Amino acid sequence: MSEQVHTNYRLLLPDEEVPGTVVVADGRIHDVQPGTAQRGKNSGGTDGGGAYLLPGLVELHTDNLERCIMPRPGVNWPLASAVAIHDSQLVAAGITSVFDALSVGDVNPASVRLKQLTPTIEAVSQAQRGGWLAADHRIHLRFELSFEDGVAIAEEHLGNPLVGLVSLMDHSPGQRQFTDPEKLDQYLAGKYGLSPEAVRALVEEIQRKQELYGDANRAALARLARERGLPIASHDDATAEHVAEAERDGVTLAEFPTTVEAARAAHERGMRVVAGAPNLMLGGSHSGNVSTAELGAAELVDILSSDYVPLSLLHGVFRLAAETGRPLHQAARTATLHAAQAVGMNDRGALAPGLRADLIAVHEAGGVPRLQSVWIEGRRVV
Repeated sequence: MSEQVHTNYRLLLPDEEVPGTVVVADGRIHDVQPGTAQRGKNSGGTDGGGAYLLPGLVELHTDNLERCIMPRPGVNWPLASAVAIHDSQLVAAGITSVFDALSVGDVNPASVRLKQLTPTIEAVSQAQRGGWLAADHRIHLRFELSFEDGVAIAEEHLGNPLVGLVSLMDHSPGQRQFTDPEKLDQYLAGKYGLSPEAVRALVEEIQRKQELYGDANRAALARLARERGLPIASHDDATAEHVAEAERDGVTLAEFPTTVEAARAAHERGMRVVAGAPNLMLGGSHSGNVSTAELGAAELVDILSSDYVPLSLLHGVFRLAAETGRPLHQAARTATLHAAQAVGMNDRGALAPGLRADLIAVHEAGGVPRLQSVWIEGRRVV
């Protein structure tokens, strides 16, 4: 039995922070001990020098892979290379388990997302099966409800064993993130460089498709996910009515609620609230929605997500503790244990005997967490 003794760390356990030691054997946590331990001459491991040791971070919603595939508008990076780059960026951010969020449909019909969807799923699946990736990758399929072919694509891909999470999105005017239709106009003009006339035409088309397909797609997609035992997330809920609708669909995760009202309603119905770490780091939402700090102060943040900035997850844990006065070990649960539990990954997310030895060592300097080391199943990768 190969053994590693990681000692002289500040351990962020699920319910407390203690100075101590973690013993790893054959890729699993063998023991968690208080105090400093002696390391044998032939044993591996590290002396942390008082740094923090916590579980590897678990990310449920990141668009980073899409950004690696298209690092600039009009640039399509080779997929195998993009997946490898994405993986290395995640691990360098302390993320050891990840749900790569891939969009099924888009408010912009000229988007290349759909053309890339199947090849991207295949590229991630091949790399994961081949053992070519450091982090443990799963797939999160994000369904735009106004997309006419969403159900057919779900039937094609939900049987993939890597697909572990489904979310239902409605980016049509007057809905959720775009309750104020002007916000959608601004988003389309800014993201795609469209003229006012082109924005008006596109908004009308989005509205038409939402009326044609939205309700039927929601019901069918939720049913397909439930039949396969997949957790379902709602997206950008703005009202208690949105949350009630999500509950009827079998939703257990409320991603990025846009108001305190929606976040509180989700909590009251037993859903876990996912909030954006970039929002927290920037001091608010770039879309004018509720701030993660406000949700945190109201104890309405269960899970943090890095969304589009991988390093924001680790930084967000420390910022959440600082903003709310919450103990660091509690803030850390939002990116470890709570995220793992929400998707049934009960073999990770905490420093506890028997769980995967996915670990990160972090030193805080100048109020900023600095990642020192990352181990995945006991193997050092950073």
